[in-house]
Amino acid sequence: MKEQQLLKCTYMRGGTSKAVFFKKNELPENEERRDEIIKAVFGTDVRQIDGMGGADITTSKVAIISQSERSDADVDYNFGQVQIGENFIVWDNNCGNISSAVGPYAIDEGMVKVTDPITEVRIHNTNTQKVLIARVETKEGRAAVHGDFVLDGVPGTGSKIELDYKMTYGAATGRLLPTGNVVDTLDVQGVGEIAVSIVDIANPVCFVKAEDIGLRGDESKPELKANKDVLKKLEAIRAKTALTCGFVNNVDDATLKSPTRPMIAFVSSAHDYTDYVTGKTIHEKDLDFLSRVIWNQEPVDTYTGTGTVCTCVASQIEGTLVNQVCGSEPQKSGLVRFGHGRGINSVFTEVSKENNEFVVKKAVFNRTARRIMDGYVYVKNENMGLPVQKGTSK
Repeated sequence: MKEQQLLKCTYMRGGTSKAVFFKKNELPENEERRDEIIKAVFGTDVRQIDGMGGADITTSKVAIISQSERSDADVDYNFGQVQIGENFIVWDNNCGNISSAVGPYAIDEGMVKVTDPITEVRIHNTNTQKVLIARVETKEGRAAVHGDFVLDGVPGTGSKIELDYKMTYGAATGRLLPTGNVVDTLDVQGVGEIAVSIVDIANPVCFVKAEDIGLRGDESKPELKANKDVLKKLEAIRAKTALTCGFVNNVDDATLKSPTRPMIAFVSSAHDYTDYVTGKTIHEKDLDFLSRVIWNQEPVDTYTGTGTVCTCVASQIEGTLVNQVCGSEPQKSGLVRFGHGRGINSVFTEVSKENNEFVVKKAVFNRTARRIMDGYVYVKNENMGLPVQKGTSK
């Protein structure tokens, strides 16, 4: 008897993240068994040394894909954030970067009809029950790889993938503005009273001003990781927001029970700063404002995809903290550009106010993606629920 079993999978980069992709029918229907297998695939220690995970939140991700039974979608996409050094997987939110790889994956797997030169894939994200649209460049029936689109944080260039997220508002709370307010004042233990803006499109994000937590707004990931006091304050604010949004019943449970909902980001007015990796100057003239995001209690080197959508939409909702630091150019062009730790993210947005409610009419951003590996991942028998017996794996 073999000591290990094989599972067919694909390893893909989507945007500035990477994930192991499975077809749903390749995994057990029982969710508890499924999760045990996925955790074994990635590795359960903090280095994920015995699995596919890269000991980083951007590479500890899984995507499960299947044909959709919905009339308005082509494929179902279930996203999981595999916690590093923890014994669970977070299934309650979407990932914008990994969602950019779903269209190319579905195309290359023959799950959608290809219409060169652009194939539209309707993606039902089962985590949020929202549908997003991917427009993928295709060539000879396959997802294109080569192109001239540059995505900051990813080396080289690639084929542009356009993601339309306008229908994903209220992803976690059912409302674009979960509290009904553009700004709320929260009384946070260890912080005091602080102004926040809570916006929910793609994924919910709590925004604060950098100056209100003693930051400049252009800090790099290493700077933020070293600033434990600020990270503690940000997590306290995020936890209070999770309680406010109804994700937890007790603020002390937020880190464990709702580690990714909401994200927290801080914003500031645009100014010149430096990409700490390349030494390249990011110029104020190319930006509308600055933002940094904390995801899963970790500063992100670039920026989350869903956070990018939410941040840019928030900048166009009159009165939010993001809107307060945003320049006026997006009102004319419809293009919002903000500086993150490694460069610039942008989203084409259109937000209007109708009957005293803000309505998102456009939320489109671009990414690249690439299939890196197809093959089989080995999982020990004990993680498959099978008897353990010495033998030769093959």
